[in-house]
Amino acid sequence: MRKVIVGLALCAGLSACQPGQPGYGEPNTIGMNNTTGGALIGAAAGGLVGSQFGSGQGKGVATLLGVLAGGVAGSQIGASLDRADRDRLHRTTETALETGAPGQPLPWRNPENGNHGTVTPAGYYQTAGGQYCREFQQTVVVGGQQQQAYGKACREPDGTWKMVQ
Repeated sequence: MRKVIVGLALCAGLSACQPGQPGYGEPNTIGMNNTTGGALIGAAAGGLVGSQFGSGQGKGVATLLGVLAGGVAGSQIGASLDRADRDRLHRTTETALETGAPGQPLPWRNPENGNHGTVTPAGYYQTAGGQYCREFQQTVVVGGQQQQAYGKACREPDGTWKMVQ
């Protein structure tokens, strides 16, 4: 049963990543399909919450259910971000990565719909290859529902920031 659930979740997630989907971001840029991004954030949060329940195989089932429930909820929130929300979030993330003080949240707000959030960068660090990188946290509030995501981006030679895993 667990393999079936994991297989279905992977298929659903991969199908949402196809180019041409509404809201699909440019390759290697900060951002992605809103529904996919929301689903990934929600799935991570749901898995974390689900893992706190049960023990043994029951813990694994609770984690899987948390991943699925969180993915569904997150995809709904992600789908509701409009273009203006995405633009504000993107600009704020770029500013936070470029000049934000570590641990200091930078806010954004869309006055048209009330959606808002913050981007909080961590300190800079340098990779073995000499590239400067930063981790960051994004908080997005849509329709009164808050979601958080964590990411990592590295500065490219042309000055842009690229998401890394």
